[in-house]
Amino acid sequence: MLSSLRRIFVESWLGRVMVIGVFLAFIGFGAGNIINFMGTGNDVAAKIGSDEITTMSLDEQLRKSLPDITKRIGVSNPAQIPPYVGQQAAYQSLNQLIQRQELILASQHSDIRVPDSAIRDEVFSVPAFHNAAGTFDRTLFNSVLSSNNMTEQGFLKLVHNDLAIRAVLQPVELGAGSSSTVARYLADYGLQTRVVDFLRIPFSDFQPPAQPSEPVLHRYYSNHPWLFQLPEYRHARIVVISPETIAKSITVEDKLLQRAYDGQKSHYNVPETRDVQIITLNNQDEAAKLAAMWKNGTDWAGMQAASKGSASVEMSGIRPSAIPSEALASAIFASPVSQIDGPVKTEAGWAIFRVLKIIPPKNTSFEQARAEILEQYRTAKAPQLISERSRQLQDVIASNGLDTIPSDIGAVAAAGSLDAQGNTQDKEPAPLPASDKLRAAIIQKIFSVKKGEQPNLIEGPDNSWYAVQVDEVTPARPRTFEQARQDVLSAWQSDMMRQAANKHATDVYLAAQQKGGVSAASDSPSVVKNASFSRSAPNSAIPQDLMALLMHMKAGQSAMTENDDSFIIATVTKVYQPQSDKNVVAMQNIRQSLARSNADDLASSYVNALVKKSPPQINNQAVAAVINALGFGGNTQR
Repeated sequence: MLSSLRRIFVESWLGRVMVIGVFLAFIGFGAGNIINFMGTGNDVAAKIGSDEITTMSLDEQLRKSLPDITKRIGVSNPAQIPPYVGQQAAYQSLNQLIQRQELILASQHSDIRVPDSAIRDEVFSVPAFHNAAGTFDRTLFNSVLSSNNMTEQGFLKLVHNDLAIRAVLQPVELGAGSSSTVARYLADYGLQTRVVDFLRIPFSDFQPPAQPSEPVLHRYYSNHPWLFQLPEYRHARIVVISPETIAKSITVEDKLLQRAYDGQKSHYNVPETRDVQIITLNNQDEAAKLAAMWKNGTDWAGMQAASKGSASVEMSGIRPSAIPSEALASAIFASPVSQIDGPVKTEAGWAIFRVLKIIPPKNTSFEQARAEILEQYRTAKAPQLISERSRQLQDVIASNGLDTIPSDIGAVAAAGSLDAQGNTQDKEPAPLPASDKLRAAIIQKIFSVKKGEQPNLIEGPDNSWYAVQVDEVTPARPRTFEQARQDVLSAWQSDMMRQAANKHATDVYLAAQQKGGVSAASDSPSVVKNASFSRSAPNSAIPQDLMALLMHMKAGQSAMTENDDSFIIATVTKVYQPQSDKNVVAMQNIRQSLARSNADDLASSYVNALVKKSPPQINNQAVAAVINALGFGGNTQR
């Protein structure tokens, strides 16, 4: 129930007004940077009745939104956010706090009471409070609250209020329905299916012409200068901090690992298990009859059919303790592989069985399991540390640049020269301490900053952070014809092969238009026939851009496209509309999506009604104080 509630609320409108984002946003952000406005006369940003929203709460809410704003508008750090964007974000943050407070008041007016047991269960479920064994750890709980400048009473109040808000909005959101007419229309749109024949013509199928003359190569070299130059290289220093890099820096005492091992002994010390097929019947004579039939060679499918109406089951990796009958367990674990045994009297009737496989016991000592347990702990713990460690790294970079990166926070530094494709001068991938999306982000940043520009810590993909500083730029420069001759020849040959493929593909395409399809236009064995796809079920064998084009075409029409290594000619041979009412899964998914969308609208309307009923009093001077303190200055805008 708890997991389903989290899915409903985190993915829905309610997630916008949950102060701790089901706790994860709260943990790690901390409260160390909250500005103290007390005593300035502007310490209350808004009032709803007798309840107040303080400037400290607004400051914290706004600061939490800055990393996401920074990423969305494409700047390096929050200091580069334009003032008008920061001002708008401040009022959006205030609006979220107002909506939250309105819901809390609604829960109080409805006399919603949150039991202590619900608060306890919610707190105990937070991963940040779990030790290596995966259980709630009071010491860790106290440590996390302390590092975030929060008392236990204050945290429990947050949990209480969040649960109360859920209780208010859950009936509203779960009461939303969906129109079967709209669902059917959308299902028809997504299920409309096209069947196509297509032919892929690779460039590599064509041989280049004979060795060209020198004048031809010189002309090609002159006409394509951008292909034959040494790329710009930049020497950069970078530092990366991510859950993966932090994990390697986490140390754990053996006694804690031992405790985790003791808690998972059933995982590391597995007794003998068996794979077995069992049929249970009510009548002993019938069981004996089926056992004889099984011994005479009837396969498992035949035995299931013959025992229709009785319980037949195949179980893998079963332990004696998992078998409800002690007599049956003893018989199974005494039987050799492949032998048909029984009938055996059990509490449920008479059982016959066959052991398929015997898996020997496996005992893993603590020493053998230590590395795995440590890795599990590090993997679970590292994401909880990323916010705190990234703040520490940001402070270091702000003070000393990239010269003195601490060795104990899990940051990894590197330096070297690379081009815009991320390759070294030896044309090998540069050994950056990152992969995939983060690697691409770092390379893009290296080639967008100026030489000597001061580094800033930037949020990257997958909960990572990085900073770069370029200290040397070697501009791109042309190579002489003699230096590039081999590359000129290779490029010319590739271009000639593409031109030959293009000519052949164009001929096939024109013939397909005249003869009614690619299958009639070409007798190539490479023609793929009857490939089907729809908006809801694309075909991975057909390029994405080609499918997008074909989706708007009628039966009998042909199209030609090009990708990196080939031309493709395709003909739509059939367009048909499956009956959406018979596609139960598609209709169910669409109706669920519509219901979620309607639930969002209902929740939003409900909260807006609460705001109209108890309108807030906004202290614009206090809001301006928060805006100015964060450097967004100027006249506030709503």
